[in-house]
Amino acid sequence: MMAWLIGKLVKNSQDTENQQVRQAYGTWGSLIGLALNLLLSLMKIIMGILTGSVAFMADGVNNLSDAGGSLVSLVAVRMAQKPDDDDHPFGHGRIEYLGALAVGILIAFFGVELLTSGISAIFHPGGTAFTWLAVGLMGVGMAVKLWMWRFYRFLGTKTDNPTLLAAAKDSLSDVFATGAVALSAACALIFSWPIDGYMGVLVSLLVLKAAWEVLQDVITRLLGGKPDKEKGRRIVEKLLTYPGILGVHDLVLHDYGPGRSIASVHAEVSAESDFVAAHEVIDQAEREISKEMDIPICIHMDPILTRDEKTEKARSQMAEYLAALNPPLQLHDFRRVPGDKNINLVFDVALKPGMREISTLREGISAHARTLDPRYRCVIHFDRDYFSAVDPEESENG
Repeated sequence: MMAWLIGKLVKNSQDTENQQVRQAYGTWGSLIGLALNLLLSLMKIIMGILTGSVAFMADGVNNLSDAGGSLVSLVAVRMAQKPDDDDHPFGHGRIEYLGALAVGILIAFFGVELLTSGISAIFHPGGTAFTWLAVGLMGVGMAVKLWMWRFYRFLGTKTDNPTLLAAAKDSLSDVFATGAVALSAACALIFSWPIDGYMGVLVSLLVLKAAWEVLQDVITRLLGGKPDKEKGRRIVEKLLTYPGILGVHDLVLHDYGPGRSIASVHAEVSAESDFVAAHEVIDQAEREISKEMDIPICIHMDPILTRDEKTEKARSQMAEYLAALNPPLQLHDFRRVPGDKNINLVFDVALKPGMREISTLREGISAHARTLDPRYRCVIHFDRDYFSAVDPEESENG
């Protein structure tokens, strides 16, 4: 149903990397969320006034904050589509992250307010007048929020929209929050248990938990979290299909908002090849990948020796050693520089994220090189492999 609904509104709805399509998804999702949250909030606040229930009021105010979040999401999605200008040469895409941050702060604010009201109701309980109609309406509210969770998650996953994904997490917490309110009313009707204040506190804690998860996710994105593995894998696979490109390394994705990335990468070509022809291949790869994936990409051409037997033998021996380590590592930019007494092996080693024991690793690699030839001296530069998809073993496990 959700896919059909969006398909009616968005032409070529599968092309979610297109910014116009992403805007349509985000706008529609925000408008639906705004309307439903306002209706739920109005219903619950009226029920809270009629019954005198703190938990009902708390859940209604929570939905009002969700409506505010949908409004923030709508504004963020629209502003993110502004074209680049002199002050923002890479566009305004990161506004979506700021929108998600605002939603998280808003949820946290109302969570604290609800917690205060719930604690007050525990120590100063008031009279409540629950009805089974109120319990039934809470059940309807749970069903609506469950649908909204699936709706937001569908749209957010399709377009990698952090604001909609934040709304999805909040909607799921609201399902349990509204269930707690309904349980409070049912217990009051059946057993005359005065647990309204306790349920208000429980609702507030669920709201605060959702706020923490939203804020944690968006702050990670703003600080620079893990890059998109699938996008990196596609770039590497595409590059390796071009004639003359022997290897790929140092791939970096620069994030300027959801669906807005710029890539830079090193492509290895034979030093004995026709450099003009090789450069034409690199230019072709840049044009085609930029068009196909909507990612501007800059490819640096690295020449490597492929016909020097001694260099190739040393490179192969060192590569085998690094591949046998745990975790397996890769080398690139390998050069063999003979001297009067020593032979320098100059190369880069791509480290996995989180690896810190560089000095120990350097000593181990150098010691192994000397077992191959006592004259070998390693000159190693360590860089980071941000895309485990480049590693076949990790790609299978990930």
